[in-house]
Amino acid sequence: MHFIYCTKQMEVTRTFDLLDHLVERFPKDDLLAGKVNGEWVKYSSHDYYKYAHYLAYGLCEMGFEKGDRVVTMSANCPEWNFIDMALALCGIIHVPIYPTLSAENYEHIMRHSEAKAVFVSTKVLLGRLRPALERLETPPTIYTLAAIDGEHRMLEILKAGIAGRERWMGEIEQRKRDIGPDDWATMIYTSGTTGLPKGVMLSHRNLCSNFIAHSQVSPCDSSHKALSFLPLNHIYERSMNYHCQYKGMSIYYAESLGTIQQNLQEIRGHFFCAVPRVLEMVYDKLYAAGKDFTGVRKYIYDWAFRHGQRYDYTLVKKVSLFYQLAQWFLDKAVYSKWREKFGGNRLVVVTGSSSIQPKMIRLFAAAGINIYEGYGLSETSPVIAVNDPAHHQVKIGTVGPVLSGVEMKFADDGEILTRGPHVMLGYYKDPDYTAQVIDADGWFHTGDIGELAGGRYLKITDRKKDIFKLSAGKYVAPQLIENMLRGSEYIEQVMVIGENEKQVAALISPNFNTLHYWALKYKLHYRDNAELIALPQVHDKMRKVIDEYNKSLAPHEQIKQFRMVADEWTPANGLLSPTLKLRRAPLLAKYKDVVAEIYGKEKPSQGGLLSAFKSVELPTMPWGKKQ
Repeated sequence: MHFIYCTKQMEVTRTFDLLDHLVERFPKDDLLAGKVNGEWVKYSSHDYYKYAHYLAYGLCEMGFEKGDRVVTMSANCPEWNFIDMALALCGIIHVPIYPTLSAENYEHIMRHSEAKAVFVSTKVLLGRLRPALERLETPPTIYTLAAIDGEHRMLEILKAGIAGRERWMGEIEQRKRDIGPDDWATMIYTSGTTGLPKGVMLSHRNLCSNFIAHSQVSPCDSSHKALSFLPLNHIYERSMNYHCQYKGMSIYYAESLGTIQQNLQEIRGHFFCAVPRVLEMVYDKLYAAGKDFTGVRKYIYDWAFRHGQRYDYTLVKKVSLFYQLAQWFLDKAVYSKWREKFGGNRLVVVTGSSSIQPKMIRLFAAAGINIYEGYGLSETSPVIAVNDPAHHQVKIGTVGPVLSGVEMKFADDGEILTRGPHVMLGYYKDPDYTAQVIDADGWFHTGDIGELAGGRYLKITDRKKDIFKLSAGKYVAPQLIENMLRGSEYIEQVMVIGENEKQVAALISPNFNTLHYWALKYKLHYRDNAELIALPQVHDKMRKVIDEYNKSLAPHEQIKQFRMVADEWTPANGLLSPTLKLRRAPLLAKYKDVVAEIYGKEKPSQGGLLSAFKSVELPTMPWGKKQ
């Protein structure tokens, strides 16, 4: 059968328009790829189009209707995209959820969304979800990507779609014509640092306007390869996933967080998204690699760090000849070796969720790894502002200029307000709270405090609700201090406290890798992490680290007391959100005795994956017909 292509460029105003856009402009054999039994399984632009449409026909065959809510709980893989597009083609609301939530949150999401079905990738994830499903009077139908005894498979829907294609093709084409840019497309449940998650309703216009706008910032094109490993259920990675598809880039899905470096080497990638913690771990490994060097080799390696931390995007063309020669030499001797560990190419790395230390941005930039630090929220689809090294629109220490098509202003108290096609439809079943955050003039109140640096670069100074007042009446912005302290190689995580108290204190989860190395150097003896942080020498070392940072803080902001804890703070134990933000209420609850001891109070009372798509032969179909 001959392909039928549009003669003019496809306009992308609904997410499923990407399917036509790809087969018309970027027909390629490895648009999407995932690992199966150690081998990359690749899907072409045409495969993507076919699987999405046949799954859509199958969903109709199974009785799903426009407006139904369907949950997905899956690791990143090509099949996630097939489901996402099939749901969009049908007008079904896609509700992707984290695989690390509590049973209480899963139950809340299933009830609140009134989910008709849930797609789960593996038996392990189904096991996590099962307790919540068992509490529901009318649980959603389960479909699994992998083969699990006794469960329906997504493959059944695909086969039903192939068998019923003649019956449902016209229906899907009609739905595609009827779905408008302002129609509801997806619901993202906020990660919830406090309380139960809220359902953020996003339209096709929300999603498309945003990924098209931030795709203009990226220097990548259809010849480049992206590695995806942050969860696709989060709007940040999902929007960047659409961004890559819009630009025709090949997207390879990492096997796990532990295989990022290996997978980048295998595909010789050019692009990935990260959160600052991932980049901090890379930085720490690079730094630690030089500790065993000696002589000239160590001097050159240390020089590479000193040199890199002087790098400034805005001064690249104004630096001295000596700096340029040093850059050339160090790139040959050190930086190029670092890039080889990640595939050998110069990299574009997008980061968000929380701030990243300026020293890391400078060093990575000097090494040919350009960091695009941005800012946004689920409610804003998500990007509001982003630095743009490719076009020299960047200021380190900020989150960059406001994105094209996005309005932004500050309230009297410094809160960041934004308006435009990126602002959500509202919170599902919660018009009152929607009215609290979106005012009568359409401005969304982010809850973040900020300012403009240099007249155009947005700088986030704190989270409005996290600012607290000391008993003396002075206000403290904890995130600013926490971000500063996390710049130390000895500090993994830190929470600044002191609401209604006389002075500021900190709870610190140390970087135990660095601390163990330091303790070994001074021949300290201990059996475990708890004994290590109890040593007076370790306490004195941390005191010196904190005192150095105190020099740059106002007297009322300085850390007067601190306590180290032996626990690791992670999303799995509920102390960090899935996007690695501090969950202050659970942290305060866990360490209530420590906090009480810091402030000399009595201790409080003790209260209480992949499916076998390649095995299915698909009939041919016409692509690229403009709807």
